[in-house]
Amino acid sequence: MPLTVHQFPCLSDNYGFLAHDEATGKTACIDTPEVAPILAALKARGWTLDLILNTHWHPDHAGGNAEIVAATGATVVGPAEVTKLTPIDREVKGGDLVMLGETRLEVIETGGHTLGHIAYFDAAGQIAFVGDTLFALGCGRLFEGTPEQMWDSLQRLAALPDDTTVYCAHEYTASNARFALSVDDAPALKARAAEIFAMRERGEPTVPTTIGLEKATNPFLRAPILAGRVGAAGQPDYAAFGAVRAAKDSFKG
Repeated sequence: MPLTVHQFPCLSDNYGFLAHDEATGKTACIDTPEVAPILAALKARGWTLDLILNTHWHPDHAGGNAEIVAATGATVVGPAEVTKLTPIDREVKGGDLVMLGETRLEVIETGGHTLGHIAYFDAAGQIAFVGDTLFALGCGRLFEGTPEQMWDSLQRLAALPDDTTVYCAHEYTASNARFALSVDDAPALKARAAEIFAMRERGEPTVPTTIGLEKATNPFLRAPILAGRVGAAGQPDYAAFGAVRAAKDSFKG
């Protein structure tokens, strides 16, 4: 049976996600950006929380752990770096497996935004929870990692099936679209940006996205193409990616 995902806004621009295994009734929340909306969503759905699945240690992703554990008794799963902020019950890293009822969630190493960042992938349902690594038309700022680390992480995500549904953790898409248009004039991007601006005018979320859509339009997956250069045979062009990421950091549009 499938995994049902319930998405809802948290804080100023975060999203919260509840993942519900229909076969067993087991439920996880992906990160804990804000306690009250998470508990309200659980109550509205009539779901009991079993797992907290952290992607990384930042307070807008793990800061609600302790309060939600106190309210629900949920088990906390995440990368070791989360212990800088709050205790966890099970440490996981890339290549590990987490079971949510009958749903198998593969842990993917996606460091760069933070050194130990991870994502969770339901291969059967083709659903990925990517935290702050990949955004709709963007990628996470390099607070701790290097361009090389982030590029390699993005390529692991890009290798997932094109129709994989991607749940990223922030509503940054309109800003990301404005930057993307400043570095890329691809017709597919222009069409997508127009749709995004219209959606935001209507107050509609632009998350989730898909791997295929990001590969076609996201400047951080198209960076070597945009830079007009290709690395040595078999070698990624990390410099091209780093240049696009640095340009986003200083973009004022």
